[in-house]
Amino acid sequence: MRLRPQGVLLILCGAALLRIALFSELYLRYVKEGLRPYLVISGVALIALGLVGMISRGQEEHGHEDEHGHEYEAYDEDAHEAYAGHGQDTHAGHDHTRNPRIAWLLTAPALALLLFPPPALGSYSAGREEARVAAQGTGTFPELPAGDPVDLTLGAFASRAEWDTGASMKNRTVRLTGFVTRDDDGTWYIARLLVTCCAADAQALKVRIRDADAPAADAWVTVTGTWHPTGRPGSAAARPVLDAASVKRVAAPSDPYEKR
Repeated sequence: MRLRPQGVLLILCGAALLRIALFSELYLRYVKEGLRPYLVISGVALIALGLVGMISRGQEEHGHEDEHGHEYEAYDEDAHEAYAGHGQDTHAGHDHTRNPRIAWLLTAPALALLLFPPPALGSYSAGREEARVAAQGTGTFPELPAGDPVDLTLGAFASRAEWDTGASMKNRTVRLTGFVTRDDDGTWYIARLLVTCCAADAQALKVRIRDADAPAADAWVTVTGTWHPTGRPGSAAARPVLDAASVKRVAAPSDPYEKR
């Protein structure tokens, strides 16, 4: 059975999906957790389609060869010239249906996806987007849980910093976790990407960090500190800013995104 690039491409793509969704947690770099079953089903379907296509193509080629062999036996020596003409026509037909070798280059991206899954979005993506939480109007937010420090998501911290007229974070110590991103002027932030469905719709959430040196870009850190008010809630001056008391390097989480 001759291998066809179409079938190999489908099988490689299917295997890549199964690798990230069935045999690891890498799929969380790209989609929400609830979409895992659909990725697994898609991977199995792609592999099945690739195998079916290759098997059916092999059967067609085998049947075509048997047909040619039967015709050859039917011709006598006096009909050799007619058979030669028939063979040339068939050969020409094969040349038109044969896949060019360059088509095999299409399998390279699929093979790369299987062997080297791309990383989650990071500081480059966060730095290209204004880190503003969707405005929902100012108001009083619920009190934070008792005890310091309080673990908050970046989305919760940014919402309270920008819209909370009750200043519920005043005089409280909070703890935030995210990856590092920096501006050209040296200002640095911890950031996470907020996803609704998948990485394609990601929105950046950033909190500016003061009073601490910036770690390397894309490093994951946990920052403990206090909220630094910057303006009246609901105004353009109200930004999420944290005065850092400590910055600790941490391992990147298996699920790097915040969810709505």
